[in-house]
Amino acid sequence: MSESPETEGKRDFLKLILGGSLTVWLGSVLYPIFAFLKPPAQPEVEVSSILAGTIQEFEEANAKIVRFGRKPVIVVKLETGDLRAYEATCTHLDCTVQYRRDLGVIWCACHNGKYDMNGRVLSGPPPRPLEQFRVVQKDDDVYVTRGDES
Repeated sequence: MSESPETEGKRDFLKLILGGSLTVWLGSVLYPIFAFLKPPAQPEVEVSSILAGTIQEFEEANAKIVRFGRKPVIVVKLETGDLRAYEATCTHLDCTVQYRRDLGVIWCACHNGKYDMNGRVLSGPPPRPLEQFRVVQKDDDVYVTRGDES
């Protein structure tokens, strides 16, 4: 027994309405669940200065990585006794860099990128220099600041 074209059209329309209603209902139930599970976006805390350590810590180790807000910063003591600070994230693929005293460079182990002690690229794939921070020594404490702040 075959159905008339009119009955088939009504049945298809009813399937479309019921299917659409089910999709809307599922969306209205699942959206709040997923919205609840997703953590809220938190703005980055604006940091202008941090205590990197004491000068005695840099007597023993020539470099130290510290947190500057969410970024790692590498503080390096040069042979001259000067302290320099750079963002410790390679400008190529965001790997953490380290100080190689034997080579006298800041080195990225991921793809052998090398920076000089002014943060400029010497070799490897990094496209731009490291961001430089200001180092201020007050008594025995070593502070890292952004820009010209003291």
